Amino acid sequence: MAELIVAADASALAADVARRTLALLGQAQQAHGRAVLALTAGSIMEASWQAIAELSQSESPAAASVDWSRVDVVWADERFVPAGSDDRNDKPAGRLLFDHAPFSAARQLPMPASDGPHPDLDEAAAWYAGQLAPLRRPNAPAFDLVLLGLGPDGHCASLFPNHPGTLVRGATVIAVRNSPKPPPERLSFTFDLLDEAAEIWFVASGAGKADAVAVAQTGVSREQIPSAGPKGRVRTLWLVDEQAAARLPERA
Repeated sequence: MAELIVAADASALAADVARRTLALLGQAQQAHGRAVLALTAGSIMEASWQAIAELSQSESPAAASVDWSRVDVVWADERFVPAGSDDRNDKPAGRLLFDHAPFSAARQLPMPASDGPHPDLDEAAAWYAGQLAPLRRPNAPAFDLVLLGLGPDGHCASLFPNHPGTLVRGATVIAVRNSPKPPPERLSFTFDLLDEAAEIWFVASGAGKADAVAVAQTGVSREQIPSAGPKGRVRTLWLVDEQAAARLPERA
């Protein structure tokens, strides 16, 4: 069963995500040497990245436990636009974290850009799937943590309601065309790959996400509401603020 933790507001939520993320990465490194973190973007994710940066400047034991040179950072989805575009998910992540020490020591694996060496969308998806293959540890989850936001429509990564990507089986990374949310071309993890994570945390803030958070808890199909689909092998956690939790039955 998924667990739900409700923070007072977006600021408290971001701080909680930061503390939990650093603690989990440290524990993963103790368990098997390296930690693998998969990211998605969004306003609450950016606030969480900023909170990680601030916490790492403190004397937090959780921050001190993470050796960023032993962290692999991958992306669960990306907009297929030119490198450096403001539409790229990895641009704010670089600005807030990975362009600066100690986070720059992480082994980063960005998804291809449309102006890079893999300009064909299908080729880009296949290339990224190949790059991820060595990280998929035998007899262990591929990722220690996947941080997923969700849209007001319930999409997660670039898996959108009733869109072809939700029906893909047996693949790990897919080309997404005709996205209902611009830009139209994207790359995304599939459900199959997301389900290889040890822990999946959904992070949602604000009244605009309240309906999606509530519907995702009702047992609706993942084709209809993709955020209802991914489940961590060890843990699935919903970290939301009071506004995003407002439509849940126990709070409505």
